Amino acid sequence: MAVPFRKVSKTRKRMRRSHNALTAVGTTTCKECGAVIKPHRVCSECGSYKGKKVVETKDAE
Repeated sequence: MAVPFRKVSKTRKRMRRSHNALTAVGTTTCKECGAVIKPHRVCSECGSYKGKKVVETKDAE
């Protein structure tokens, strides 16, 4: 079985893992109602996309 010849130092280990950090999800606000949504998606609050009503929502009734 292969065994490392030397111990991997804390610095070397942390440098290797430096690219594994989580990033925040990009969000935007709806132009119609101001709700926070993911970009390029229909707003779940008002049902609009790019300023046009595309989905009928329960709240609009």
